[in-house]
Amino acid sequence: MRTGHLRGIAAMLVAVAAFAAMDAVLKVLAGRYPPMQVSALRGASSLPFVLAAVALLGRWRDLRAVNVRLHLARGVLGVVMIGGFVYALRSLSLADAYSVFFVAPLLVTALAVPLLGERVDWRRWVAIASGLAGVLAMLRPSAGLLGTLGAVAALVSALAYALSAISVRFLTRTDTTQSMVFWFLVALTVACGILAAPGWLPIERADWPWIVALGAIGSVGQHLITEAFRHAPASVIAPFEYTALLWGVAIDWAFWQVLPGAQVFYGGGLVITAGLYLIWRERRLHRELAASIESPASPH
Repeated sequence: MRTGHLRGIAAMLVAVAAFAAMDAVLKVLAGRYPPMQVSALRGASSLPFVLAAVALLGRWRDLRAVNVRLHLARGVLGVVMIGGFVYALRSLSLADAYSVFFVAPLLVTALAVPLLGERVDWRRWVAIASGLAGVLAMLRPSAGLLGTLGAVAALVSALAYALSAISVRFLTRTDTTQSMVFWFLVALTVACGILAAPGWLPIERADWPWIVALGAIGSVGQHLITEAFRHAPASVIAPFEYTALLWGVAIDWAFWQVLPGAQVFYGGGLVITAGLYLIWRERRLHRELAASIESPASPH
């Protein structure tokens, strides 16, 4: 395996661990403050770290927003995504929330057909349907905690994430990574702050270290995941995102003495299997396309 690919995989593994730690902090804060307030704090706590990195590199021009409308749309999706996920964390364990949220890559593939005009063969449609069946298995009323509004919120968050991921494909044509990260955080902070204002609760002194940690860990994770995609193709590093479920189970057990139920292993396993198949299928199609382009033309 190429050295660059190994660096990308290593960066992704550490990034996933960082985001799992960040989500644990979100869960702690979600138990003390309203979801929109926690979402606003998520954005505001990361902004100083992002601006510090830009100032250190002297790349202020990279913050310029070119496609303003798409930035605004992505900001709205971000509010739904973060707000929904924080709401889910109030009633679900990390592992439960991750298991439902992992349907997002399947939704990206499905939504790419009407929104991006991409073609999806029947095998991938079967994988998408299987993954959705796994989510339904976890959402069934008899599934205990997963039969709550928290699970629905996680599913809505996954849908918002999928739409946001598709919007990024358009934004990368005109805007820099720094611009996308910065304006996403600004939109998240302002919009969630306005929505949270009527019910805003005073922040306890003991919670300020959690908020600083939230911004620092989130910034580290964002930097590492950017480096991961810089060093290796998405098809190589994407499977390692699923290690988040292992971190979720470990953190749940270490801090809250909670383990996921059997339906999470069954349904979550189906979702992850479907996602891994889509990644494998995508890599195979790219290889076949590259081989057809590189092969010499037939004389017949």
